[in-house]
Amino acid sequence: MDMTDWLHMANEIRAGNRRILSQAITLVEASGKRQRSSADKLIDALSSFEPKESLRVGLTGAPGAGKSTLINALGTYLVEKSHKIAVLAVDPSSIRTGGSILGDKTRMEELSRLNAAYIRPSPAGNVLGGVAKRTREVIFLCEQAGFDVIFVETTGVGQSEVAVSLLTDIFVLLIAPASGDELQGVKRGIMELADLIVVSKADGDLQQIATRTCAEYRSAVRLLARREKDSDDFPMCITVSANDADQIHHLWNSAVKLQNWRKSNRVWRNTRVHQELKWAQSLLRDEIVNAAEARIDVVTARHNLEQAVVESGTVFSPVVRNRLREAIDTLRQLNLNSKADGR
Repeated sequence: MDMTDWLHMANEIRAGNRRILSQAITLVEASGKRQRSSADKLIDALSSFEPKESLRVGLTGAPGAGKSTLINALGTYLVEKSHKIAVLAVDPSSIRTGGSILGDKTRMEELSRLNAAYIRPSPAGNVLGGVAKRTREVIFLCEQAGFDVIFVETTGVGQSEVAVSLLTDIFVLLIAPASGDELQGVKRGIMELADLIVVSKADGDLQQIATRTCAEYRSAVRLLARREKDSDDFPMCITVSANDADQIHHLWNSAVKLQNWRKSNRVWRNTRVHQELKWAQSLLRDEIVNAAEARIDVVTARHNLEQAVVESGTVFSPVVRNRLREAIDTLRQLNLNSKADGR
């Protein structure tokens, strides 16, 4: 394909062609060298157009908290308000086979039937934090396709949730109703990142428990250091039921309220620039690592180290420690050579 073909594909994406969008996402998520080259050409073509902006909402929480159920209700509500919704549901992958269940779409049955909604399950692969490696590019593709609200639903594994905050504008931590002891099980770091702490399933027999849980988290949030990117009433703790339209309305209005405040106080753009900078640094770091690992001297040093570990069964042996130092010295020598060459 030449540049004309990539421009045609880009135009189809911007026109809302979902089949082409899905093909483009598959291409972006592929790890092969040829696919990556093609994906770069497509993104170059799309980058030549005027950028489109969306509200990016990250949603995380432990399995069973009701993330997919809430997105189904909230997404349906937003479609009724004339929004176009994209859901990037990142599923955990099998360590053994690399496969994933990708079952989120089946839990968003109502939303998946709507023409203004697009649900894309993606395997997380071996990336920690429940965020697929190419999620940022997928968000870009969905924005170019005209989706103005994009949900990134993570696996909620509790690892490196910073990755979610570096991709989205509003970060929602979803928590199931529980006893006060459960507060100890939520990592402080995740709470410090959250803009909205939402206690789910706040109806029926769980209503009182959800209200009490929300009050406990509200008290805990007050102990956290204040963030410059927040208005006075954020981070906010609220309860929600996926079956209650008024609570869904309140949840969305809370997110929009924070969005408007950040835009009017120049926080929005500064945060976006910071996120783009971190993503660019991450991509460059990956390329540096890949380039270094491809060198024959680095490959040899790595092989020697791995062989020594297998033979000794532990990293705490003189042979392994020497092999490790040799590998480090090899990398340092690369750096010295680059400086000598003026690179």
